[in-house]
Amino acid sequence: MTRNTSSAVMQQRIEPHDSLDDFPTPPWATRALCDWLLSIGQDLASMACHEPAANRGHMVRPLRETFGGVTGSDVHDYGAGFPIEDYLFYPANPDSFDWTITNPPFRLAEQFILKALAQSRAGVAVIVRSAFLEGIGRHTRLFALHPPTDILQFTERVVMHKGKLSENGSTATAYCWIVWRKDAAGEPARFHWIAPCRKRLERNEDYRMEE
Repeated sequence: MTRNTSSAVMQQRIEPHDSLDDFPTPPWATRALCDWLLSIGQDLASMACHEPAANRGHMVRPLRETFGGVTGSDVHDYGAGFPIEDYLFYPANPDSFDWTITNPPFRLAEQFILKALAQSRAGVAVIVRSAFLEGIGRHTRLFALHPPTDILQFTERVVMHKGKLSENGSTATAYCWIVWRKDAAGEPARFHWIAPCRKRLERNEDYRMEE
């Protein structure tokens, strides 16, 4: 039997119900978001950011390069020293942070977004599979009620490997940032391309902690 390697099949990422959904985000992909936020006039140096699925800190570190303050937490102890906290368990505190930016657990992404919207003063950004934008149920439960303001589609593939940040590799999965800016709420969603930027934003030290 011939293996089906169509992109439709290969883009599926199905995790067990109790999975930690451990797919570290390459730091350059987070820097791409920060660059875009700065380009539209966000004063990130004066803002506080929360990363509630901090994992080993691959997103927290580039966020700290730009934001005035960054708090990381995770439901599991990955050895990075972040507080152990189930993000969805604790009641939302309105205006807890200016921004919430994260790579949410695949099966809990909608819940993470709704929680983040309830406690972020300036905005929310999540990196997800581009296919996350599809789906009648998700449209009804999330996008129709809370339309995003911006969709940032990567033109390069963002490689995420289970359990390890890798400098090399390939993927059939396309990723994008979905952004909700509170200062642009109610405006039509804008679609943006993230031009090739990995070579410019990637740093050798990004991968040293994985050695």
